[in-house]
Amino acid sequence: MSQKRTDPETQQDPDTPHYGGPAGGWGSLEGISKVIVGQPPTAAVLDTLRRQNKPNGHMCTSCAWAKPAKPHLAEFCENGAKATIWDLDRRTCDPDVFASRTVEDLRKLSDHELESLGRLTHPLRFDPETRRYVETTWDEAFAGIGAALRRLDPKSVVFYTSGRASLETSFMWQLLARMYGHNNLPDSSNMCHETTSVALKKFIGSPVGTCVLEDFDHCDLMLFFGQNTGSNSPRFLHTLQQARQRGCRIITFNPVREAGLLRFRNPQQITQMLGGSTEISQLYLQVRPGGDMAAILGLIKRVLELETAEGGILDHRFLTEHTTGFEALKAHADATGWDEIEALSGLSRDHLREVGTAYARSKRVIAMYGMGLTQHVRGGETLGMLVNLMLLRGNIGRLGAGISPVRGHSNVQGQRTVGISEKPELVPLDEMGRMFGFSPPRETGHTTVEAAQGILDGSVRGFLQMGGNFAISIPDSGRVMPAWEGLDLIVNVATKLNRSHLLPGRQTWLLPCLVRSEEDEQVSGPQVVSIEDSLSHIYASLGRNEPAARMLLSEPAIVAGIARATLEPNPQVPWNDWVADYSRVRACIEALWPDKFLGYERRMHEPGGFYKGNAARERRWETESGKAEFSVPESNSGLSRPLGPGEYTLVTLRSNDQFNTTIYGFSDRLRGLSGDRMIVLMNPAEIARAGLAEGQKVRLVCAEEDGHPRGVAGLTVTAYDLPDHCVAAYYPEVNPVIPVGLHDRMSKTPAYKGVPVRLEAMQ
Repeated sequence: MSQKRTDPETQQDPDTPHYGGPAGGWGSLEGISKVIVGQPPTAAVLDTLRRQNKPNGHMCTSCAWAKPAKPHLAEFCENGAKATIWDLDRRTCDPDVFASRTVEDLRKLSDHELESLGRLTHPLRFDPETRRYVETTWDEAFAGIGAALRRLDPKSVVFYTSGRASLETSFMWQLLARMYGHNNLPDSSNMCHETTSVALKKFIGSPVGTCVLEDFDHCDLMLFFGQNTGSNSPRFLHTLQQARQRGCRIITFNPVREAGLLRFRNPQQITQMLGGSTEISQLYLQVRPGGDMAAILGLIKRVLELETAEGGILDHRFLTEHTTGFEALKAHADATGWDEIEALSGLSRDHLREVGTAYARSKRVIAMYGMGLTQHVRGGETLGMLVNLMLLRGNIGRLGAGISPVRGHSNVQGQRTVGISEKPELVPLDEMGRMFGFSPPRETGHTTVEAAQGILDGSVRGFLQMGGNFAISIPDSGRVMPAWEGLDLIVNVATKLNRSHLLPGRQTWLLPCLVRSEEDEQVSGPQVVSIEDSLSHIYASLGRNEPAARMLLSEPAIVAGIARATLEPNPQVPWNDWVADYSRVRACIEALWPDKFLGYERRMHEPGGFYKGNAARERRWETESGKAEFSVPESNSGLSRPLGPGEYTLVTLRSNDQFNTTIYGFSDRLRGLSGDRMIVLMNPAEIARAGLAEGQKVRLVCAEEDGHPRGVAGLTVTAYDLPDHCVAAYYPEVNPVIPVGLHDRMSKTPAYKGVPVRLEAMQ
């Protein structure tokens, strides 16, 4: 392994950009202030932030981290504040904005500029003759959408869901799709943590993580894999700080040194704001992309070495009573040499033995992970290896221990809970059919990958998206976008304009909705919605702000409007009554999932929400074998294949000023970067070996050969502290490089963190 220059104090390559300060602190306040320049926050915005993530308040539309029963004075982070301020934008993107601009004119604006036009205010219809969106009425929109849906084969239509939609909206959306006649219900989970849903279900019988907030008060070791806490879930840093202050060790595996897992300055502690900070990770190992599988295998190998030498390391009673397949894993670990583990992981055996020893000596361990672990061709197998490690010492199903994904979207896990799934076997279709008097479709529907492939091959003819920016956020966007414009029907439910809206099909509608923090007044009075966090707790969310425009409808009202115009009347499905009173929707959810939602209406208002339960946490293994299952991967690398000469593994990144495809600004403060997003990062030694120079323009080219050339030109080479054989670039700018066919083999999650690429110098 080659050696890079490293500052002995910070362990950072001093020749590359980096953020010198801790996450949080004054930097977070500065980041928030940049978003509000030009639109100072109103009293209503400040009141929303005061109540954010608290009982009787508004649940943040940013990350899915838990909302504690005893919240801080300010229970929001930099990204949460940005999301709320962005949602409550006082600028309006009304019909006059479109009157003088064609979609081609609007495409010239950046993604940041498009959303900065403000909140959408009126339902709009695309006019193909003028190439403009024109104002319409809600009645005309619903009638037009319903007529188009009735003309199409239901199997050719996709109903996509963004992770921000509430549980009530999501339930109504999936019911509409199934009554219409399909299970084509991909959501944003398909792009990030579907690996979790599939792999954890296979290995421990639970499609979600096993931890609750209380566990973080009792663990003595946390292992992080492929997660950027500082940018993606900053409120979690408070929990990590408290764990470190009571002596818990934190060790991180990540190709990129992310500031949030290095040091944290708590903006709610005066002493820290005056200069103090807390070290988060005691050891930070820059594993190669796709190398987590080998690294975790190295930890397992060390634990087994200690068991042989000392005995008493493995939890033999747990292994015997609760697991199957241990001997096969042991044989695999014994047969894999340290040389292979070092080569694939990019880490030294000394470091891996050190971490393996720390794991073996710890009583309660939590394994945290993000998309750096899941978005690989063998992401599911890598997650299986992490489960293997945790099972060795019984670290699943007891207090202070467990496995926990950190999800980015605020309700993406909850949508799966209430039926947003392309897999019919995961939904109580028999009970649903009896309750609502119809025959639910039984065919497996489309994932995100399959929806994109269907758009490319012409089998998908209609696309309805409840939020999101699908055409840009998916892999192979450069190939999909031209085909997207050939669709017969596109329906966009949105709050602000994004690039997908500027790719109209033969019939296209743009329907503006309320945001979660706005008052949702219906016949029975102000309505409450609910969401689920990544620790399986469910909360009520109440918006109190005046809606941005009089014509806005709530998401449930829009779903009901489409349903009434599309489906035959059914007295067992009272769409109007559901919109009048969302508690009636919740009553249906409770009736269909009584084990998860018993006492739903009352319990969702409890401080800290209510726990829907998790069989694996109780050591009930709902797997094929009835036990937690050890697994052996086909390969010790998470990548699709070994890299060839001149090839690198591409890792896509989101900036500190970004939430998925929403770009708040052009500062990536926590990485020491700002300005241009069209950059490609690589370490200085790799730049030299490639015969390139900092500041040089290059074309990023996909090295996966499938007959479809892919590339993104005009990227500026930028030195950064990364492992060898690795480059990084921003999502979604480089999505055209990512093949839609390159995805996790178990779950079809796109391999956004594991694409083989080459760099070509440009003149």
